[in-house]
Amino acid sequence: MTAQRRPSDAVFAAFGCRGTRPERLDGGRGLTWRSGPVVVRPTGDGDEANWRAGVLERLVHTDRFRTPRPIRAASGRWVEDGWEGWQWVPGKADESRILDVVKAGTAFHHAIAALPRPAFIDTADDPWACADRIAWGEAPLPADALLERLAAAFRPVESPSQLIHGDLLGNVLFTEGEPPMIIDWAPYWRPAGLGAAIAAVDAVCWHGTPIELLPEIGRGIDEWDQLLVRALAFRIVTLHLRNAWNASLMDRHASIVDAALRLVQQR
Repeated sequence: MTAQRRPSDAVFAAFGCRGTRPERLDGGRGLTWRSGPVVVRPTGDGDEANWRAGVLERLVHTDRFRTPRPIRAASGRWVEDGWEGWQWVPGKADESRILDVVKAGTAFHHAIAALPRPAFIDTADDPWACADRIAWGEAPLPADALLERLAAAFRPVESPSQLIHGDLLGNVLFTEGEPPMIIDWAPYWRPAGLGAAIAAVDAVCWHGTPIELLPEIGRGIDEWDQLLVRALAFRIVTLHLRNAWNASLMDRHASIVDAALRLVQQR
């Protein structure tokens, strides 16, 4: 599989990488490589990759967010032998800056709000896409005590759906004096506030953000309590589908499930 090997020299050359020794980057699950000003990463779904590059090639940046620009291969294609090329940008993720991540994500979601729903949303079948559908009632939930508690709190969500970034927390890079850089767009078709809710769940579960900050993270976001319970269901179901769910992860998620359910009860 492409994701398990180094890109060939021909791939690097196709994206204009010459004279610089490639280095594996820490992010991107260890599958992303940099050569000079170019980042090369494996492509999952080709339709999604081509669509994303076409959007981000022309997306207008603001003083609140930026995105890397895609790089065409010498062939003129966005994808070359299962790999795609992107502009390398300096910056570092900081998962402790959850409020700044949400602010950047909100600006990004505003900029893409008018985009139509792409067809690949309905055909994606990776664990994350399947978990998203399950969390929104489009397929049955796995048998799990925490999921049963969350599902009992589900209420209809009236906020309109649009394209969102569903994995913001570790994919917003900060550089002094520059707008935040949003990378590795994971597209879903859901209410815009879900991106913030998933980031909040990740921040509390994995990066030490206090549970007490959850209301502040969601300040001004409509139906925040419902988006939180859906975000939790999404992350837990994904772990089930990847055969990673165990007693330790259940303990890790239990307190934030309790907190989210308290927010639901307070409404």
